[in-house]
Amino acid sequence: MPNSVRIFGIKNCDTVRKALKWLATNQIDTEFHDLKKESLEESLILEWLEEVGQDKLVNKRGTTWRNLSAEDKILDDQAKVINLIQQNPSIVKRPVYSTGVGWDVGFNDKQWSELFL
Repeated sequence: MPNSVRIFGIKNCDTVRKALKWLATNQIDTEFHDLKKESLEESLILEWLEEVGQDKLVNKRGTTWRNLSAEDKILDDQAKVINLIQQNPSIVKRPVYSTGVGWDVGFNDKQWSELFL
């Protein structure tokens, strides 16, 4: 059972707010990184891509994706994906979190109860 979580997201995202509230309620130490305020290193994005994959990491259902040009939506190599995320951090599905042993994406209270409690 991990005693702290690194979590990346956007403060005004409903899912991130639910996740942060859940972590606080369950008294789990949280290191929060706001994607809108803190830049992402290429090495971290690469780690995320290796752990969870592009399809799970890139949100293709949100406004940010819909507002991209057709050319920007062609993610046929890793460098393009990394650049897209660095230029448009809100394209990342949220929250991205680590307990120190790996990365995952999303919030589900039942799954988190099994993972963290």
